[in-house]
Amino acid sequence: MGGVCYDRPMSQTTSGTEIEGRERGLHRGAVARWSRTLIPTTREAPADAEMPSHILLTRAGFIRKLSAGVYDYLPLAWRTLRKISDIVREELDAAGASELLLPAMEPLEILKQTGRDEAYGPDLFRLEDRHGRGQALCPTHEEVIVELAKGAINSYKQLPLNLYQIQTKFRDEVRPRSGLLRCREFIMKDAYSFHMDVDGNGGLGETYDAMYQAYSRIFTRCGLDFRVVEAEAGPIGGSASHEFMVNCASGEDTILLCEQSGYAANVEKCETGERAWSFDGDASDELVKHHTPKMPGIDLVAGHLGVTAAQMLKTIVFSARVGDESMFVLAVVRGDHDVNEGKVRDALGGAAAGVSIELADEKAAKAAGFAIGYVSPRMATRPLSGADGELCKVRLVVDPDAAKGDAVWATGADEMDHHVTGFNWKRDLGAAPGDLATVADIRNAMAGDPSPRAAGSTLVESRGIEVGHIFQLGTKYSDAMEFAIPDKEQKRRSVTMGCYGIGVSRTMAACVEMSHDDNGIIWPANLAPYHVEIILMKPDDAEHASIAEGLAGDLSARGIDLLIDDRSERPGVKFKDADLIGLPVRLTIGAKALEAGGVEFKLRSDAGKGEVVPTDDVVAKVVASLGSW
Repeated sequence: MGGVCYDRPMSQTTSGTEIEGRERGLHRGAVARWSRTLIPTTREAPADAEMPSHILLTRAGFIRKLSAGVYDYLPLAWRTLRKISDIVREELDAAGASELLLPAMEPLEILKQTGRDEAYGPDLFRLEDRHGRGQALCPTHEEVIVELAKGAINSYKQLPLNLYQIQTKFRDEVRPRSGLLRCREFIMKDAYSFHMDVDGNGGLGETYDAMYQAYSRIFTRCGLDFRVVEAEAGPIGGSASHEFMVNCASGEDTILLCEQSGYAANVEKCETGERAWSFDGDASDELVKHHTPKMPGIDLVAGHLGVTAAQMLKTIVFSARVGDESMFVLAVVRGDHDVNEGKVRDALGGAAAGVSIELADEKAAKAAGFAIGYVSPRMATRPLSGADGELCKVRLVVDPDAAKGDAVWATGADEMDHHVTGFNWKRDLGAAPGDLATVADIRNAMAGDPSPRAAGSTLVESRGIEVGHIFQLGTKYSDAMEFAIPDKEQKRRSVTMGCYGIGVSRTMAACVEMSHDDNGIIWPANLAPYHVEIILMKPDDAEHASIAEGLAGDLSARGIDLLIDDRSERPGVKFKDADLIGLPVRLTIGAKALEAGGVEFKLRSDAGKGEVVPTDDVVAKVVASLGSW
């Protein structure tokens, strides 16, 4: 893909927009009183909460569950979400994108044009209006933005164009979990770019690269520890795709990386280095059939046969279309490995070559002669016919780890409730395996696999939370929705698109997953709902109140946001709540500190006790500690 750099360091530069918008003194910080806002802290975690962000955001009074996967965003959360959104807006505006707002509901008929009404399946919220017309709550807005662009863009001279919105999205998750990390309703930034070409000035590659850098700046400014990984496009579709992952031990996504080269990818996309294979090897054992009824899962079968899962072959049946030709594809991996559908598609030529693939319909596959769950590679040598009586073409694709002719394998017997042991590629395939099979990397990569980028290095596993995803869509949506305009030669061509998403509410949750301790959240300054919490030990004491007001005024004048805890609560309660909500700086105004000539200063990230700072020095100390937020 021209113009796109995939292995680049994270940009640590600050955009001009950031400097211009946040130089101290250009705006006053907010000042709020605990007693006048809603912060319902609690000592008890929700019964269904497992992830730290779910527990802490609930306990700290940021969110409140309304129903499964649907949450209220309370005042503290909304301030953080607005700060994330403001950072996103500043960087996208600086990158040349324009903000708009699209409807949250779309007609099902435009989803049908792209086939995503079926691709999303039960995850799509569907409803019907009073006139009987089908509608959907938008999971993303590709079809909506194309429908808009079709009516507004009629010349190549209007391109390139990059439009974005920050909008609520909806997905009917079968099991919403982990608080804001897997919801039915969530806040997302989605952007869509339009181009005549992939390469060159104004091409998709140029904007993709600019968005990559903008995302890097966004997540750097958010104070997140993140990495960029190569990714599969999933139901969005398209070619090149990268995910922005927050590094976090509790993350729900597995990342594989090569520490020597810096290569990183999610499990669905990760390549492996060269692995030796050969179909050569004569049979050493007889082929023996075994009765294996009522044994769901390969481990039960392996135990019954007296082998390990690694000594078995797993054969998955796919339906594929390669150009105008339909066929069955048998994908064979070792029994302890998982077939990767995207890699099987790529082994047949890839999406760019017009290859589409999906798990075979069980009814159709059985009608063709496959004993689903008991299929062996030998089915690639047998004549099969479909429901229309026509012969079915079958392609055999084998992973290198399964292409071992000197191994003795157990596999399906091509008969319900039966397996065989003693399988040998050379003897039992009935044809030269090398002529019949395509050997390619078709399984999910694992820790310990050879690196695809550095000889002698191996992949290691890490965990992360996806907060951003960018795609090169190509013409997938414009082709489906017939969005074509005249180019410079007045030839009508489909418009090329890019798509760029950030989970705004996920980013807030991911930050908490990354940054917390046993006592509560530890917010980075840029995302904290307030930068400083001032605790009044005696809210009714006039001197204490006067000092608090003075500090609040001076800090606010420097653009610092403050929360004053003016509640009539015990000191212990206030300190626990302060740790729980996790604002970066805590200032405590009490008799003991005042007697020592100042105010107690403490950073939330510091495990130790606070220090007394002279009152006249507090503002400078706070400003210095917050740095360039």
